[in-house]
Amino acid sequence: MEYRNLGNSGLKISELSFGSWVTFVNQLTEKNAMNCMAYAYDQGVNFFDNAEAYASGKSEILMGNILKKLKWDRDTYIVSSKVFWGGELPTQRGLSKKHIHDACNAALKRLRVDYLDLFFCHRPDPDTPIIETVYAMNDLLHQGKIMYWGTSEWSADEIKKAFSYAKKYNLRGPVMEQPQYNILCRERFEIEYKSIFKKYKIGSTIWSPLASGLLTGKYNDGIPEKSRFKVKGYEWLADSMSEVDFNKIKKIIKLSKKLNITPSQLAILWCLKNKNVSTVIIGASKLSQLKENLKSIDYSKLITDKVVEEINSY
Repeated sequence: MEYRNLGNSGLKISELSFGSWVTFVNQLTEKNAMNCMAYAYDQGVNFFDNAEAYASGKSEILMGNILKKLKWDRDTYIVSSKVFWGGELPTQRGLSKKHIHDACNAALKRLRVDYLDLFFCHRPDPDTPIIETVYAMNDLLHQGKIMYWGTSEWSADEIKKAFSYAKKYNLRGPVMEQPQYNILCRERFEIEYKSIFKKYKIGSTIWSPLASGLLTGKYNDGIPEKSRFKVKGYEWLADSMSEVDFNKIKKIIKLSKKLNITPSQLAILWCLKNKNVSTVIIGASKLSQLKENLKSIDYSKLITDKVVEEINSY
């Protein structure tokens, strides 16, 4: 496992990390989730991603129970949470100072830790001034409840505003952004964020490197019954399939066979070739999937600039 600096911070984050979105609670029992986390950790993964919205907080409870049972030294791993969707009431949503404060404290209890390494604004909040959010995150930094804060799926302009306020009031700006990035979803990361990466040296913890499994090729002939596309509350994933270019996916599968690796491994390694990627968050509904995805790094030398150019031409 190789480690990269998270943006312009000194934090060393494993190039592959493990996330709980969709799978924890919905597809993985505590036992199976613990097996996955333990295996990932043994392979050098040091970042475990979560959010208050995942399984309505139950994902964090599950991960917290596992962390307590595994008894890892706290200085050996990185854990995150995200704030935005904490409940149905007005005070339980968004990025107000109150909700950020409440969400952080709730996440600490669910994850059973004294501080969060990374705390993300899960989405931009048009109802809250960005300056209020920046101040709220800095309050948590000063209290020692979080080490770094970042954004997720914010526009480049919104991120620039956060940095502008931080500079004006001598506050800490976001250290990382968590966007979706994969072979099928590239425009925001490669074009819109280009100036952000260059000017602010911001890090990225990218999600959905396999495009929710589409890049594995297993959806080319329809949706399997036990896939995440069938999980209650994630019907929107299935709806998005109407816009998918399956011919591109077939070309990727053909190339992966030529390289003698799996389509998943090829897709993950393609992401890692981008120097602005700090870590690729992978998920798994079973241990065998996790093992396959983590093994990607064994084949990193196969993904030459020529291979990347070929994929980009599809």
